[in-house]
Amino acid sequence: MFTEARAPRYQWGQSVRATVDLYNDGSLPEVEEDRLMIVAGGPGEIVQVGHHTEANVPMYLVDFGLCVLGCLEDEIALDDEAGAAVLEPASATDSPS
Repeated sequence: MFTEARAPRYQWGQSVRATVDLYNDGSLPEVEEDRLMIVAGGPGEIVQVGHHTEANVPMYLVDFGLCVLGCLEDEIALDDEAGAAVLEPASATDSPS
C-alpha cells in the first residue's frame, strides 16, 4: 500500500530558529557524538527540503552557520514563530498602577 507523502510546513530559503537544543546524533562523524551543536533559539536557514520515506515526515537541511543539520518540523520554527513566545507583551495585570 502506498501512502501519499505529507506536505512540508516550511520551504527552502525560509529563516528558522531551533526550538530545542540540537545535538550530534552521530551523523557528523568528525564531531563527538551527543555534543551540543545548536542551542534552542539558534537562527538558521532552510537549504533543502526532503522527505523521510519510512516515517512519512518532511526533513529539512538547515544551515545554522556553524554547521548544516537535518531537522524535523518540531525541531524548528519560522523565525517569527520562534520569537513570538519570548516577545509577548506583558498583560495589563502585570503593569504597576
